[in-house]
Amino acid sequence: MVDSNLSFVRTEMLQGQTPPLAERGVVKWVRTNLFAAPVDAVLTILALLLIAWFLPPVIRWAFIEAAWVGPDRSVCSTIAQGGIQPEGWSGACWAYVNANFNQFMYGRYPIEEHWRVNLVGVMFVLLLVPLLIPKVPYKVLNAITFFFIFPIVAFFLLVGGWLGLPYVETPLWGGLLVTLVISFVGICVSLPLGIILALGRRSKLPVIKMLCVIFIETIRGVPLITVLFMASYMLPLFLPPGVTFDKLLRALIGVALFASAYMAEVVRGGLQAIPKGQYEGADSLGLGYWQKTRLIILPQALKLVIPSIVNTFIGLFKDTSLVSVISMFDLLGIVKQHFSDANWASPQTPISGLVFAGFVFWIFCFGMSRYSLFMENRLDTGHKH
Repeated sequence: MVDSNLSFVRTEMLQGQTPPLAERGVVKWVRTNLFAAPVDAVLTILALLLIAWFLPPVIRWAFIEAAWVGPDRSVCSTIAQGGIQPEGWSGACWAYVNANFNQFMYGRYPIEEHWRVNLVGVMFVLLLVPLLIPKVPYKVLNAITFFFIFPIVAFFLLVGGWLGLPYVETPLWGGLLVTLVISFVGICVSLPLGIILALGRRSKLPVIKMLCVIFIETIRGVPLITVLFMASYMLPLFLPPGVTFDKLLRALIGVALFASAYMAEVVRGGLQAIPKGQYEGADSLGLGYWQKTRLIILPQALKLVIPSIVNTFIGLFKDTSLVSVISMFDLLGIVKQHFSDANWASPQTPISGLVFAGFVFWIFCFGMSRYSLFMENRLDTGHKH
């Protein structure tokens, strides 16, 4: 017979044991992400086979057999083509990129004045990085400096004509400089203007709503090339005699207006996704329209459409290459312009230049997408436990 009063109480805690190898470290990550199911395993194997087939030739072309330095096209041509490479050679012509690197970055901006562009670039990075890091203080002061003071300083530095700085006309600008200037202005202008247009389209005032709808639908109904063409060639026809705008300024206006129309629809989608209870709750607190919009509605709406906003920014950054239709040369345009350089004409020159331009575009676009993902995860507090 068992005594029911007997009990066992452990006096020592068991020592913690290391999780099984299959449940920790690299092995767990591989099992979870690559071989979680039979279909995942098949897709992983196919992807590995595709990489094994595709990657070695790319590495050989881009690094092993590439021509890194040289004075002219001879280093990127075979003997039969008048060069020094053996027959059957096929490698990247990075010597062409290296020889024209300054023009790819600055266009025809005077070499002795490149320090001005570099200074603007350093200022841009020093102001942007603290603005993007959530824990850095003085965000309001940083934002005012970046969005209002910096553009003015950058304009006078790049254009010159004051304090002894030589004047550099905008037709001499080109390369990555033009790409960054147009995309920066387009991004900074399109977001606030798009918010205003989205609010106007949802307004209960018929005139304001009609004007916003006409503007948005008109701009969205034509391609960016048409907007740039009209801003560059047709706008001067409607101006008084003797009045004109700088070509770069016309391109900036066209790109900003085009991007703002698309941004307005992105923001409007976020506004429509806000539950009606949020509006009613704000009204019950006695908040006015602008207080309700600024404090309650817009923060939630913009958080919901962060992926779409960044997607619009990325599209705008890549669309800057279309300014070539108005005889302005961004990074891609100036790379293509140098294909006709007889000193570097070779079968490998075009693909090398295009790969370089594509890689630069990819760095900026990938950076924006990763930061977008970071902000989504940081702001996604609605479903966290």
